[in-house]
Amino acid sequence: MERVCFLLQVKRERLEEYKERHRAVWPEMLDALRQAGWQNYSLFLKPDGLLVGYLETDDFAKAQQAMAATEVNGRWQAEMAEFFEVGRPDEGLIRLGEVFHLD
Repeated sequence: MERVCFLLQVKRERLEEYKERHRAVWPEMLDALRQAGWQNYSLFLKPDGLLVGYLETDDFAKAQQAMAATEVNGRWQAEMAEFFEVGRPDEGLIRLGEVFHLD
């Protein structure tokens, strides 16, 4: 199982709306993520807008490709791009290298 951690920067003035949008993620988006192999997926947000994402998957490149091929991902990413400093979050994430894992 591949553990993936990534960073993005949410615009400070959009933090509350960003959090609100994630309280109501579209059911078809959630289904697409699961079907593409995104497991144990979490997002964490600092007050300055730093977003930390974590997920587990068998193959992250394949999981990203599977999501990119879905229509719902295209709609979600287009709507969410305005919240980020880099535009579409699926194209601007910075992946972190794992340094330590307890198990």
